[in-house]
Amino acid sequence: MHPIVFNPWIWRDPQWMPSAEDGGEQDPGRVLLDGYGVEAADGSIGTIDEASYEVDAAYLVVDTGPWIFGRKVLLPAGTVNHIDHLERKVYVDRTKDQIKDSPEYDPGAIEGHRSDVAEYYGKTYHG
Repeated sequence: MHPIVFNPWIWRDPQWMPSAEDGGEQDPGRVLLDGYGVEAADGSIGTIDEASYEVDAAYLVVDTGPWIFGRKVLLPAGTVNHIDHLERKVYVDRTKDQIKDSPEYDPGAIEGHRSDVAEYYGKTYHG
């Protein structure tokens, strides 16, 4: 049996990502996640400020509001375990403490930040 390799930058369910046929744009059958609430394994952490659907580079930027002093966090798409469109919520498989302890998000340095985030969330994956 082969171990599951965790790629933090891909959606677990391909339905959450725009298809190649639509040029990478949001498919009318899929919903943009901006504004959705985000639920960690042990409670709410904030709302999605931005969502990227780039192939092998997908992520969410979550505004945590007062929970961690207005800090925004970068969550790789691979941390999402399901989406409830009726409730407008995204559920991730990490705890609030794991998210709070994640590398500091710097919107001006996402490319340089990606390796730190991938390493951190790779260590916290229990698939």
